[in-house]
Amino acid sequence: MPPKKGKSKYKLNKARKIISFRQSEILSFLFFSFFFLFIEGPAMTTLSPPMHDHRQRCETATASHLCLDVRCLISRFLGSIFPIPGIHQQQQFRRKPASMDRQISFSRDIGHAAAETYLITRLTFTLLRYLGVGYRWYTRLVALACYALLLMPGFIQVAYCYFFSSQVRRSIIYGDQPRNRLDLYLPTNINGPKPVVVFVTGGAWIIGYKAWGSLLGLQLAERDVIVACIDYRNFPQGTISDMVKDVSQGVSFVCNLIGRYGGDPNRIYLMGQSAGAHISSCVLLEQAIKESRGESITWSVSQIKAYFGLSGGYNLFNLVDHFHNRGLYRSIFLSIMEGVESFEQFSPEVRMKDPRNREAASLLPPIKLFHGTSDLSIPSDASINLVEALKGAGAEAEVILYEGKSHTDLFLQDPLRGGKDDLFDHVVAVIHAGDEEALAKDASAPPRKRLVPEILLRLARHISPF
Repeated sequence: MPPKKGKSKYKLNKARKIISFRQSEILSFLFFSFFFLFIEGPAMTTLSPPMHDHRQRCETATASHLCLDVRCLISRFLGSIFPIPGIHQQQQFRRKPASMDRQISFSRDIGHAAAETYLITRLTFTLLRYLGVGYRWYTRLVALACYALLLMPGFIQVAYCYFFSSQVRRSIIYGDQPRNRLDLYLPTNINGPKPVVVFVTGGAWIIGYKAWGSLLGLQLAERDVIVACIDYRNFPQGTISDMVKDVSQGVSFVCNLIGRYGGDPNRIYLMGQSAGAHISSCVLLEQAIKESRGESITWSVSQIKAYFGLSGGYNLFNLVDHFHNRGLYRSIFLSIMEGVESFEQFSPEVRMKDPRNREAASLLPPIKLFHGTSDLSIPSDASINLVEALKGAGAEAEVILYEGKSHTDLFLQDPLRGGKDDLFDHVVAVIHAGDEEALAKDASAPPRKRLVPEILLRLARHISPF
């Protein structure tokens, strides 16, 4: 029986224990695309922390037994769809055809992913119950599921390329933490070193995942740009300092080793979206401050040619109440951000107003922020205020506003719509500035393919929980 004092903290700690021992890459896939869940499940890594008490060991054993039972049932069902040769058949044919091997592997992978989906779903709702969230969170989850289903025609096409394209190198290890992985999207044209975009995905610091950047990565790769999508620990597996540390380590990996994959280490661009924009801006500013103080570093801000921030929030003091009203409750937000006392450290806007950081501001690359004026998740004032603070500190910064665009329009709906995309064209123009051949190729590039019918995009925008 938990003590009455600190009851909410006790619930949060208990929820962390329950969810963290099986939390992995597939947790994020659960919330966004069931198809992504199926293809990425086999690549999961166990993120189990050390078990220090008997009760948690029991929970692990129960969960593993449940997972085994579910996997057996699913495997039987899949066996009728994807026949798997028996032992006597394996003895008869010592060497199976490659197509048969792929069929066996595919059916097993789907069975594994489906079983994990069931388990993570149960654990997720357990987490929500222990956090004390109620009607608002559950309705948002339903809206998120409907939103994903409406966009599923596009997700399936992107997922197919993500999983089967030879231009995608998935889950390259960049650090020693379980989620220290990144995906690389490589152009088909391998003549000469290519510019590189390091992309940090969003997800409210809770459901971020590297594959969220697959659409951007595939489209930029078509323009001869290498894209590195960095994964990082999410809450409750990690808090904001862990996320910043992970992303910084990922950026260091790219800056030092991207040449092995055909990238140009002298043309690296950093980009983040939503929570990823917040984390990546913290990384960039922290690195500049370290350099200005002469501290030891593994990568330099001078290697970053420009920073792109998309629909990000950069002042935690202004966001805590806004997020609370939107459903990301104050207690959870404070836990993610390590308390109010850490707000200043992880608020780039506030740090830029500190006179002691003016030297660091002079080291920053050109900064371009993009925001929709109809963004309800993070108001566009967040980008406007950061640009003002950066200019006040002597940095080069610009904000570009898109009238009537929501939080997901710029990053999802517009790219899935195909055709001309002002944000995408602007980013590519900055990356290819000074490269006449690349600019000429961009000018003659065919319109991007529509991936989702317009009616589905409009419905998805209407019910989007973001």
